[in-house]
Amino acid sequence: MTNKRVFLFHEGNASMRELLGGKGADLAEMTNAGLPVPYGFTITTASCRDYYTHLGHIPLTLIDEIKAALRVIEDKSNKRFGDPSDPLLLAIRSGAVTSMPGMMDTILNLGLTDETVEGLALVTGNRRFALECYARFIQMYGHVALDIENNAFTKVLQQVNQESKVDHIGQLAEARLEELILKYKQVVLHRTKKSIPQNVEEQLIDAVRAIFRSWSNPRAKVYRKVHKIADDQGTAVSVQEMIFGNLDETSGTGVLFTRNPSTGGNEMLGEYLPAAQGEEVVSGTRTPLGITYLMQTLPAVYEQLHEAASQLEELYGDIQDIEFTIEKGQLYILQTRNARRTAQAALKAAVDYAEEGIISKEDALLRIETEHLNQLLHQSIQIREEDEIVANGLPASPGAASGQLVFDAETAESWASLGKRVILVRRETTPQDIHGVIAAEGLLTLRGGMTSHAAVVARGMGTPCVCGCEELELREETKELLCFEHTFREGDLISIDGGTGKVYSGEIELREPEISEELTRMLDWADEVKKMKVFANSDHPKDVKLARTWGAEGIGLCRTEHMFLSPSRLPLVQRVIVAGSNQERQEALQRLLPVQQSDFEQIFIEMDGLPVTIRLLDPPLHEFLPKLEVLEGRREHLNMITLDGDTDELEKVDRVIEKVKELKESNPMLGQRGARLGIVFPEIYDMQIEAIFRAALQCIHRGIKVAPEIMIPLIGHASELSVLRKLVDGVAEQVLREELKNCPYRVGTMIEIPRAALTASQIASHADFFSFGTNDLTQMTLGYSRDDAERKFLSHYVEQKILPANPFEVLDQDGVGELIRIALEQGRSIKPDLIAGICGEHAGERDSIFFCHDIGLDYVSCSPYRVPFARIAAAQAQILSLRNAADKPAVIHISTTA
Repeated sequence: MTNKRVFLFHEGNASMRELLGGKGADLAEMTNAGLPVPYGFTITTASCRDYYTHLGHIPLTLIDEIKAALRVIEDKSNKRFGDPSDPLLLAIRSGAVTSMPGMMDTILNLGLTDETVEGLALVTGNRRFALECYARFIQMYGHVALDIENNAFTKVLQQVNQESKVDHIGQLAEARLEELILKYKQVVLHRTKKSIPQNVEEQLIDAVRAIFRSWSNPRAKVYRKVHKIADDQGTAVSVQEMIFGNLDETSGTGVLFTRNPSTGGNEMLGEYLPAAQGEEVVSGTRTPLGITYLMQTLPAVYEQLHEAASQLEELYGDIQDIEFTIEKGQLYILQTRNARRTAQAALKAAVDYAEEGIISKEDALLRIETEHLNQLLHQSIQIREEDEIVANGLPASPGAASGQLVFDAETAESWASLGKRVILVRRETTPQDIHGVIAAEGLLTLRGGMTSHAAVVARGMGTPCVCGCEELELREETKELLCFEHTFREGDLISIDGGTGKVYSGEIELREPEISEELTRMLDWADEVKKMKVFANSDHPKDVKLARTWGAEGIGLCRTEHMFLSPSRLPLVQRVIVAGSNQERQEALQRLLPVQQSDFEQIFIEMDGLPVTIRLLDPPLHEFLPKLEVLEGRREHLNMITLDGDTDELEKVDRVIEKVKELKESNPMLGQRGARLGIVFPEIYDMQIEAIFRAALQCIHRGIKVAPEIMIPLIGHASELSVLRKLVDGVAEQVLREELKNCPYRVGTMIEIPRAALTASQIASHADFFSFGTNDLTQMTLGYSRDDAERKFLSHYVEQKILPANPFEVLDQDGVGELIRIALEQGRSIKPDLIAGICGEHAGERDSIFFCHDIGLDYVSCSPYRVPFARIAAAQAQILSLRNAADKPAVIHISTTA
C-alpha cells in the first residue's frame, strides 16, 4: 500500500488528505457517504513530488496504475476511453492538500479527438453540443498542457462571438463552432508547430504532467507565499468521468455554499448557469443566476441538492463550498471543500454549529483561523449625505476601501510598492492577476458573482470586493471607467463597500469596527479556556480605554517616551535635554512632572486595579531633538534675517546644535539609553517614578485600586537593576508614606539583551517580573538591524528559505526563544512565582503565542487591536496542549451563556 500511487475514490477517506489532496480526500469521503459522485480516481501528491524529483519524468509504473484505474472506470460507466462510437470523456483537476482556489489548472472533455467527437455527437444526438465540448477541450488543453497563453484563444472566441452577434460560446451555431475549432487548431499549430494529440492516452498522460507542472506556476507560488503554504506539499490529480452541464436546458452547472460565506447566515447561497460547464461559473466570464432559479425550474433536483448540502455539513461540521453539475436532470456532486468565507461568516457559523451541537465549543474555538480576526476589525463606510453612489454590484467580500483606480495587476503592484492605495478594476479577475489582487486595497469587477475567482480569493484574503457591477463600462484601451454621466480615469479616487456592494466617487469616511455578538460569545468562551493572560501595549489614556474595550486584562507595556511626542509636550522634554545646568534640568522636569502624572492617573482610572506596566524612558535623548540638518538650515536662515544685534533666537539654535552634536552616537541602539540613561541622569527617572506614585496616591484617595508595575529597560547587569530598584523603592516610600500598603507595586525589567537572559538568575534577585522585549532581543541575538534587514535582505532570506519567516514577525524559537526559555528557568529558580511575559509584536502572532504558552509565560502583551486575536490564540494553545497531553479530546467546561 505504501507504494500505491493511484486510488479509486472508494479506496480513500478524509484521513488521507496529505496523500490524496483536499479534493481527492473529499471525493473519497463523499463517494463512501453515498452521494452522487461521478466515477474516478486520484493520483497522489507523492507522485507530484516524484515528478519534480525526477525532473519531469512520469514513470511507466505510474502510467500502468493510471491505466488499470481507468479500466475500472470504463467498466463502471459502460464506456470506453477513446471509443469512436461512445467515448468515455474525463475531467482532470488539481487538488492540493491546502485549498488553493483557481491557482492551478483543470482540463475538461479530455478524450475528444476528430474521431471521438463524432461518436459523442451520435450518442447524444446533439452535434452542436459535441462540437462545443471539442472547442472547449482544445482551448483548455492548449493552454494547460501546451503552455499557450489563454489570451490567444480568447481573442479568437471574441471575434467569432462578435461576428455571430452572441455573448458566449454556448450560443454559437454548429457551423460557427466548426469554424472556431479550426481556428483553435491553427492557434495550436502556429504556437507549438504540432497538432492536438489524437491519441487519447497521450492526452491523459500529458494532462497529468501539466497538472503536476501547474503546482509551480507563478500564481500558485505567489498564493502559497501569501497564505504560508509549504512548497513541498505538491498537488494530487483527480481523474473523473465527465458530466455534461452544457448538454441541454435540463443540464447546467453551479456552485453552492451551505451557508452564506459572507455573513455565516444559515441559508444556502449559490449560483447556477443552465446549459454551461463549470469553469464559466467560477471564472466570472458570465454572471450566473441565483440558486433560486434551479428551485423554480428543477425543483426535485433543488431538493436533492439541499439534502446533499445538509449531509455534507453534518459530515464536515463546517460551511461547504460545493461544485455540482446537472446532466439531463440528474444531479452530480463534483467537489466539496471547507468554504473560503469571511471572518464574520467563519465566526457566526462556528458559534452556530457549537450551539446546534454539531461541534463542541472547543472545536468552535479551534475552527477560527485566528488571522481571520484581522478581517473582523475591518473599517466600514460611514454614510454621509454628500457621498455619491455611482454604481451597485454584489457584496462579494466585506470591508471598505478607498484608493486610486488601476486597470491591470502590474500597475496595481507597481503603484502599491510606491505606497499608493489602489483599487483594482477588471472585467473579471483571473488567477494570473493574483499579484495585483494582493497589492490592491480592494477589488471591483464588472462580471462574475459571489463564487467568481475575485470573490473567493478576496474573501480568503480579507480584501474588500464588489463583483458583477454590470452597469459600469470598462475601456481598457483608454483606461477609463464609465458609469452613466461619470467618467473615471486611471488614478482617480473611488471607494467600494464590500459589505453592501456600493461604489462611491472619491474618498469616503470610514467607520471603526465594532465587536459583534458572535465575537463576544467566542471571546467569552476563549477567556474561560485560556491559561495565559492577554495584556495590551498602550501609551495614552485613549489607547488604554480601547484596550479595555477589546478585553485586555492589563497593560503590559506603557512606553513613556511616546507620551512626550505631542507638540505641546515636546518643547518641555527638549528643555530638559538642552539644560545648561542640573538646576535648569530640575526646573524643566518639574514642569513635565504634572503632565506625566495626569496621564498616569487617567490610565489607572481606566484600568481600575488591573496591572499597568510602565516602562521608564528608553530611547537616547537626542531622538527628542530636531535633526542636525534641520537645525543648521534654521541657523542659516536666522543668519540671513537677524538684524540690529537681536541674536537671542540664533544663540538658542546654536545651543541646541551643540547639544545634538554632543549627544550624537555612532550606534544609538547600543548607546546611552534605557537603564544607562537612568543611572547617568537619575533625575529623569526620579521625575517619572514620582509622577507614577503621585498618580497612584491620587487614585487611592479617590477609592480607585492601582497596580503599577515599573519596568526598567535595557538591563544587562544585575547591578544596574539593583541601583535603579533602590531609586524606585526610595521614591515610593517618600511619596506614598502610609498609603504604601495600598499600592502593591512591582519593579521588574525588560529582558532584551542576551546577557540579561543568560544571567537571569542574578537579575531575578532584584526583579518582581520579567518582560521580554522580543524586538530588541531579536535584533541583538541575530545581529540584525531591523530597519536595514527588512529593507535590504530579509525578504530575500525568506524567499530563499534561509530563514523560515521574518524573525521580527514570527518569533525565532530556536534562538531568541531559547534565550527566553533559559531566562525563565533561571529566574524562576530564584523566584518560583516570578511573573513573566512578552511585549513585542510577536505577542500578537499565533505561532509565537503558542510558544509562549508552551514554555509557561504568564501573559502576552500586544497592540489593542490584536487583543481579540491573542485571546483566541491563547485559548487554542491551551486546548491543543491538553489534547496533545491526553492524546484525546480534552473536556473543558464552558458555560452556555455569553
